Amino acid sequence: MKNITIYDIAKEAEVSVSTVSRVLNSTAPVKASTKETIMRVIEKYRFQPNALARSLIKKESGTIAMILPDITNPFFPEVFWGSENVAREKGYTFFLCNSAGEYSRESEYLSILQEKRVEGIIFVGGRINLADCPPQLIQEVTEAAESIPIVLVNGNLSKSNLHRIYTDEAAGAAMAAQHLVDLGHRDIAFIGGLDHITTTIQKVKAVKKKLKEHGLPLRSEWLHFGEFSITAGRELMNKLLDGEERPSAVICVNDFTAIGAIKAATERGLRIPDDISIVGFDDSPLATAVIPELTTVTQNTFELGKLAVERIYQMINGLPAKRTTVLQPELVVRQSTGTARRK
Repeated sequence: MKNITIYDIAKEAEVSVSTVSRVLNSTAPVKASTKETIMRVIEKYRFQPNALARSLIKKESGTIAMILPDITNPFFPEVFWGSENVAREKGYTFFLCNSAGEYSRESEYLSILQEKRVEGIIFVGGRINLADCPPQLIQEVTEAAESIPIVLVNGNLSKSNLHRIYTDEAAGAAMAAQHLVDLGHRDIAFIGGLDHITTTIQKVKAVKKKLKEHGLPLRSEWLHFGEFSITAGRELMNKLLDGEERPSAVICVNDFTAIGAIKAATERGLRIPDDISIVGFDDSPLATAVIPELTTVTQNTFELGKLAVERIYQMINGLPAKRTTVLQPELVVRQSTGTARRK
């Protein structure tokens, strides 16, 4: 059997294509007898209207896209989960685009998503976290934003004036440092994160500032940059422990790094938090899956995703939309931090 189209339905029902479209989309009243005739033909052929055809007619695709750099990092799926829940409530479906940290792939996705006529794009991570993003990469996003609503989550693009929703990560890092100082720690280290990524830069700067307020330094030999992974956390913690002096507490750039740090310390025979305290960042599901459970800073990831879709929805429908929304982090104290041991 050939594929039945809206034109075939109209021909057999002896009505116009626009009348069939009005019945399918409930966009205008149709006489009851005419609607009944059309529905009989639709049911006869078990006709399913083509979503692409609908989008071309209505100039709406009913889809929102999210571009993210690493689907294996729990932070990003948590943001997506918040977005997807709200999108479903509003009748939207999602394209999820994993760039694997490649800016060229982000560019490809931007082009593809414009071709697919998505109604909004949520950008998380990748180029929007570069401290010095190349102008060409910025231009690609700003040009796309001229025709498609775009919201940046936990990032920014210089001079772009795009809509942003983010958690104050600097405030969260300061909370972590203050928590350790309050526990009596004076020898505090920081590990993880790439030094050209804004999320790393903001956290390190905030930790240094908070420690300085208490007359404490963040010693250069206790500051080690690297990836955001468990493997990196393990390697960087071992690097700390191989030094001449050992810190009494470590702040990690994210929960992944913190879990790697816990593994390394445990393998070296250290007890956490008796011998060394460890703080993560993100409050991902892994934070309560590890032993000891991880003290960490919550970024309100679900809320970030939820608000991003709310902002896209406002922009699509011409509703008032704030340019910037800032969420406040919270410190979640669990078992991986404790009182500093007296020397």
